[in-house]
Amino acid sequence: MKKLTLLVIDDDPNICELIRLYSEKAGYEVRHANDGLTGVEIFYELRPDLVVLDIMLPGLSGWEVCKEIRSDSEVPIIMLTGKGESYDKIKGLDLGADDYVVKPFDPKELLARMKAVLRRYNIFNGDQDIITLPHLIINMKQYQITCYDETMTVPPKEIELLFYLATHANRVFTRQQLLDQIWGYDFEGDPRTVDVHIKRIREKLGKANTDWELKTLRGIGYKFEVNTP
Repeated sequence: MKKLTLLVIDDDPNICELIRLYSEKAGYEVRHANDGLTGVEIFYELRPDLVVLDIMLPGLSGWEVCKEIRSDSEVPIIMLTGKGESYDKIKGLDLGADDYVVKPFDPKELLARMKAVLRRYNIFNGDQDIITLPHLIINMKQYQITCYDETMTVPPKEIELLFYLATHANRVFTRQQLLDQIWGYDFEGDPRTVDVHIKRIREKLGKANTDWELKTLRGIGYKFEVNTP
């Protein structure tokens, strides 16, 4: 099996070495750069599966590197910074970063976050980007649902939630599991946001269907039930 490639862009050699040691032990192939411009050059040469990117870099900043990568690729990006201000986090996420880790960090936590963003990326960007069921098509590439011949563009979190449940048909998920998968492990909002999104999805799906159903299991969570003949 081909190893996943990780690109670490950080001006601190000790941080790069720490991430390399833990990541290689976890099975990644690791390259690193100590400035933004070199990081971008290696990115285009390597086409890594994942990027861990510091904000404070010589030359091109982490913000600029993130913007450059996002202009060409949807590869998962985890931002690293010594700052904990919410502004930095929001800016990184707005530029397209997938997660955010504040230094100093536990390498094991970083590995867990790497695994999580890769899992989400593979779910939403894998070979299966369209799910077709009787009277329902979920198209992740266009963020559209076609239900009973009516096509509608759906907000990202709603369609990602529906797509995730549909790709794991007949499996029950708790609110917390869905928050971790769709909103990320560091989501600090109200867990009931899942309920709100489920309600909105149901409103869009409309009438009941005997082939599939978005079901609530009281006190447990939700599942997308598909009835097979």
